[in-house]
Amino acid sequence: MKTLKIAIQKSGRLNEKSVELLKNCGLTFENYKSSLISTVANFPLEILFLRDDDIPEYVQDGIADLGIVGENVIGETQVDVAYIERLGFGKCSLKIAIPIQSDITTLEDLNGKAIATSYPIILKKYLIEKNINADIRTISGSVEIAPGLGLSHAICDLVSTGGTLKSNGLKPFLDVLHSEAILIGRKNEENPLIQELQQRVQSVLRAKETKYVVLNCESKHVEAIKALLPGIKSPTVVPLLENEWVAVHTVISEKDFWKKINQLKLAGAQGIVVMPIEKIIL
Repeated sequence: MKTLKIAIQKSGRLNEKSVELLKNCGLTFENYKSSLISTVANFPLEILFLRDDDIPEYVQDGIADLGIVGENVIGETQVDVAYIERLGFGKCSLKIAIPIQSDITTLEDLNGKAIATSYPIILKKYLIEKNINADIRTISGSVEIAPGLGLSHAICDLVSTGGTLKSNGLKPFLDVLHSEAILIGRKNEENPLIQELQQRVQSVLRAKETKYVVLNCESKHVEAIKALLPGIKSPTVVPLLENEWVAVHTVISEKDFWKKINQLKLAGAQGIVVMPIEKIIL
């Protein structure tokens, strides 16, 4: 069967997490910093290390079967690819930001103003949707300094923490696009190897979102506790040596974790043990 090719970022904010994800999928390979390609030893897959701007086109043109890239890059390159899986890392926002002392207070105030950006295509689409007529000025890098130099009244750039904006006398104004890392592929592609790799990715993502929980309780409390813990299908209940006591095994969503733990204690749970999960395969 043909060897798959997946393109990931050679360096930058998505590289480390992309490599970590692939290794958590059970793939064995070396992350060659000085090479453009790495062969997986235990799966028919080659990993291409590329500039993030090149990844969408490599996938669209069939040079790579899959890619991991930020949603913002996909939007700016205007490629025609399939979104296979949202990966939950590399989250950031493409925002319009303005000087702290700016007199711009509403979206309509952007009419006739100049906006500096490295994402002119995404910004243009957004402004057209909002019926705003602004002057888009394309800049490569150091977009934050444009208002201070008198080049623009506002900027549109990626924001993670907001620290860079603040250090340049800017403040967030409007969200244009929320972005995260996406596993992409060619449209209408049916390949068993892609499906198998996607299943591995999904199992790793599910595991990151859940905790494995084991607790003890008196038998009389089982029904109340089961109502709090549906598990993947239903909790596993195992009798203990001590009469009228059982152990309950289940999983809890990460986002509901602390709320559920407190509810379990109130329902009669004792000796609660919480463990990370490596993978969940449905």
